[in-house]
Amino acid sequence: MRSSNPVFSRRGFSRDNGHAGFNAAPTAGGPAVGTNPYATNPYAPQQGAQLGGPQAPTRPDVMTIDDVVTRTGMTLGTVVLTAVLSWVLLPVDPANLSKSFGIAIGAFLVAMVLSLVQAFKRKASPALILSYAAFEGVFLGVISSVTSTYVADGVVIQAVMGTMAVFAGVLFAYKMRWIRVTQRFYGFVMAAAMGFMLLMVANMLFSVFGGGDGLGFRSGGLGILFGVIGIILGACFLALDFKQVEDGVAYGAPREESWLAAFGLTVTLVWIYMEMLRLFTILSGND
Repeated sequence: MRSSNPVFSRRGFSRDNGHAGFNAAPTAGGPAVGTNPYATNPYAPQQGAQLGGPQAPTRPDVMTIDDVVTRTGMTLGTVVLTAVLSWVLLPVDPANLSKSFGIAIGAFLVAMVLSLVQAFKRKASPALILSYAAFEGVFLGVISSVTSTYVADGVVIQAVMGTMAVFAGVLFAYKMRWIRVTQRFYGFVMAAAMGFMLLMVANMLFSVFGGGDGLGFRSGGLGILFGVIGIILGACFLALDFKQVEDGVAYGAPREESWLAAFGLTVTLVWIYMEMLRLFTILSGND
């Protein structure tokens, strides 16, 4: 099971010594998302267990909802802790904002490298995941401090509350089965995310080489539109994360997969927070 961030691919299920693994990508003609490919597996239920509902595993080495909640709490806690510390210990110097942005970009690049290393590993590495969370927290802390102090006061709280609202709303809708993760849903979300990422990269390149805001996808009316689209995509990836957690519990995935579930949820929540921060900044009139 890999991160839900659009930069990373996802893995499907495969048998691995009696456990449900996440090593084989879904293939055409294979089991549809939401079906049980292990009808003969004594550890897998005939129907997927609902998120937070009855859990199939009876052995001590399989993933449970409690494992996912604990690991996610540790990962998100690391992000929040380092974000707060970087905000307090790395005050923004108005006469040298380039230093703050340099720290933020450096932390972001390190976090990206660590996340890519984890994304291509076959097994979860708690040290890699927590290190990613620490550097991601430094990036978020510095960017949030600069935004709140010199761009738009109050947007950080708005972005945090908005991110929490999206998470709670998607979780509620998923548990109520208002959102159904099917093969078609998966394909649509991945295609939309790929298109979104390509447009953002194009906008960044035009901004770097042409100056200004590039193609204008991150400011003004277009910025608001693409901010909303980014948040909707983040919500869709949350639904895919919840589906992976549900399937991992239902099919008896190894306990270590709970770290990958935490990693995926953290990356998605960081994505949503950044889109929220930019959206509220634009709405405040300071884009």
